[in-house]
Parts: sequence; C-alpha cells; structure tokens
Amino acid sequence: MNAFDYFFENTNSLEKPFLVGREEINYKDLHSSCLNIAAWINEKVGTERHIMLLSINNLFFLKTYLAIIKSGNICIPLDPYIEKENFDYISRLTNPSMIFLTEEIGKKLPVSDYKCIYPGEIEGIEKRVKPAKFPVNFNRELCGEIIFTSGSTGKPKGVMISHKNLIANTSSIVEYLQLTPDDRILVVLPFYYCYGLSLLHTHLRVGGSIVFNNSFIFLGGVLRNLIDHKCTGFAGVPSHFQILLRKSDSFKQTSFPNLRYVTQAGGKLAPIFIDEFREAHPGTKFIVMYGQTEATARLSWLPPELYERRKGSMGKGIPGVELGVVNESGESIKPGETGEVIARGDNIMIGYFADEEGTKNTIRKGWLYTGDLGTVDEDGYIYLTARSKEIIKVRGKRISPKEVEAVILALPEVIDCTIEGVEDEIEGEMLKATVTVRKESISSITREKLIHHCSQHLALFKVPQVYEFRDDLTISATGKKIKKV
Repeated sequence: MNAFDYFFENTNSLEKPFLVGREEINYKDLHSSCLNIAAWINEKVGTERHIMLLSINNLFFLKTYLAIIKSGNICIPLDPYIEKENFDYISRLTNPSMIFLTEEIGKKLPVSDYKCIYPGEIEGIEKRVKPAKFPVNFNRELCGEIIFTSGSTGKPKGVMISHKNLIANTSSIVEYLQLTPDDRILVVLPFYYCYGLSLLHTHLRVGGSIVFNNSFIFLGGVLRNLIDHKCTGFAGVPSHFQILLRKSDSFKQTSFPNLRYVTQAGGKLAPIFIDEFREAHPGTKFIVMYGQTEATARLSWLPPELYERRKGSMGKGIPGVELGVVNESGESIKPGETGEVIARGDNIMIGYFADEEGTKNTIRKGWLYTGDLGTVDEDGYIYLTARSKEIIKVRGKRISPKEVEAVILALPEVIDCTIEGVEDEIEGEMLKATVTVRKESISSITREKLIHHCSQHLALFKVPQVYEFRDDLTISATGKKIKKV
C-alpha cells in the first residue's frame, strides 16, 4: 500500500476541515488536489525519481508533499533556509528531476539548472479534470522520502524512509497517543523534520486537524492559537517548553481547557521543566518521547502516569518497536550498566542514501544502532546517559560540530576551534566555540566578528552564541587536542 492511500484510507471523502487557520482545506479537496498533482508528476517524470520540496509549513507544502508520495516518487523535503553549500551537495548527490519551491527561496539558491515548480503553477495543475491512473498493487517497500540530517563528518546524511516505515510509525503513534477525529494539533515544528512530519501523518490518518504557527518567537500568537482553535495537542522540542515556561509568565497563568496532551522529543528536557509544566497545567498530559530520523520518527514513549516513578526515563518501545541496550560485544546490559541503545521494527529506515558503509555501521542484523548511550532499570525502562555520535541538538535540530568548526577555521587568524554544546536555561543547549587565535591577532578577533562571519555561511541556528578565546592550543602526548583542561 502507498503511504498516501493509508493516510487517506478512511477520510478521503470527508468535507471536514483538515488544515485550519490562516489557510484552510478539507479532506475531500486536499485528497482530490493531491491526486491531480500526483498524476501530473507521473506524466512529467515517471516514478521512483527524486523530487525536492523547499517551503515553510503551508498549504503548498501539504499538497506537493502528499502528491509526491502518491506519485510513487521520492520526496526530499529540505529546510527552506538551507545554506547554498549544503543545497549544492544534496542536489549533486540526489540529482532531482524536479524541485517544488517558493519564489523567495528560488531567488536565494542556485536552482537554474533544475525544473522548478512554484505555487502559482500548482493552482492550474490541481484543478485538472483528466482522470488519474495509479497502480493497484503498490510495493510498500519502495522508498517514499529521503530526510537529510547532519552527519558526524559535517556532510548531510540522507535517511531513506519507505512507505512501510511511514505506515508502521504512523500506526504506532496513533495507538499510544490514542488519537481520534476530535484531535487538533498546533504545529510549530517544520515538516522537513521527521517529528513535524509525524504530526501530519497521524492526524491525516485519524481524521483530525492541524493548525500552523510558523512564528514561535511570538509567544502571544502561540497561546492565542491554542485557545482560539481549541487545540487538543501540542508537540515541541526542549527549547519550546523552556521558552514557554521561562520567558514569560503568561503560559503558566493561562488556561487551555481543550489541551488534552503535549509531547516532547528532539533531545532530553530536564525534569525540572516537566515538573513546572505539570504543576501549571495538571489537566494536560505531558508525554516524554524519544526517536530518530533513522526510525522514521518515534522509538519510545513514557506514559504520563509513570512519570513520577520513572522520572528521567525515555520509557519503553512504542507498539511494534523492540528496544534494547547492549555492550560492545552486543550482549544485553544489566541494570546500572551503560551500553548503546538499539532498536528494531518496521519503522527502521532502509538505509543512508549513497552510503553503504554508514548503513552497515548503523543497521546490523536488522537492529538500528542509535549511537545513544543509556542504562536500564530493573523493569526495563531506559535512561539515556550520553550521545556517542558527534552531534549536538539545538532546538531539536541536529548540528555537526565539524561543519561549524570548518567555517571558523576559514579565518586566517584562527589556529584551532572546538564546538561543543553547553547548557542554557532557555535554549536547553547552546553552541559554544572555543577559539584559539594567533597571539598577534587576539585583540582583533571578537565575538561580534565571529558571529557576523558565521552568519554569512551558516543557518542562524548553527551560529555559536558563546565564545571562549585562547592564545595557546593544549594537546595530548598523541597530538590530539584537549578540549577541557
């Protein structure tokens, strides 16, 4: 089964709104538009081709994303604010047959060599009267999308997600969150991020509805959306909850009578923030989750009624997912010991695009090796202790330290640079740059200069905000630099 058909299996003829807010569309019209666009895509490029999509969360994204999935092609949703260097790398690697994007993005990126489709052209395509024909028996093992994430080498890694993966993870999430047609979620997470896409998939499946808010920095608008649209759900990464709870008293003091639950993933949120949330909104369930792009989105959850007894735990595997923690020999650890978290299930990715070695290192004998270190208690609940991969999460987004280091090291005055994550009360984790500068240049390299330089080459969330300057480089006997003395 094509994942598109699974999402719309029970809802394709509903005249009930799916997208609510500034832009609106019902299920029936969305389904019809997507089928027409999908048929047009088939005519132009065939099937199993790579098609890029660059847009903020809006109706244009909804229609084109779902249409690409239905067409039997492979959707590659990218951050609309992607750096030119990363866009060049990904486009050369995947050689897209077509790119859907907005005019604003098209002016900033080198897309002249590609067939580009803009929102204005979609309006005519989606109103076609020509009947669409799609295969009855669709192979759900086929790749449906490639989600690019930061790799430990600094180069983006393409996670290949199949239709089977999408269906399995959607089914699991719907089951443990107990989603119904009455659920409506406020979406602040971008759809080029697997956590954000999971909100789209699950609410489509159950016949619920979604509301977009692409301006989380304006907290007043977020609170109004939750109340005015009677949202029953909200999903965020740690920084979302830290900002809501600490930047303003309004969130704690406001009543949200329809808010049934919130979910949190994209990194570990300190229990103190969860405690604050639960105290301020005792009628709203706070659900801690854990996942990875390589697992389509979700791997584990902690039922809210177990939070006090299992505080700090990421929980157990979601329905259909088996989790374990193993030592270097691949044997299950004992409670209190530390090992690597592994997982298996129908939600585990096909592999990394054009990276056989990376795939073999990550998927072994059917198990996904997450790169996260953890321990277990006597009842099998898992507690994360560290990350073994060189990846830092800021606001739920994965950042490769090597990518940021390379930009700062491009300055001739800089001898060395180390990027690390440091705790921050609001953001949860911020980037810190420890920069070793030539002694004669120590006074000319300032925090402001480095921020300006980084912002010319990196997306804003990758620009370090904390800086430490040194004029000497400390190394070990083997020649490796020592990060902390």
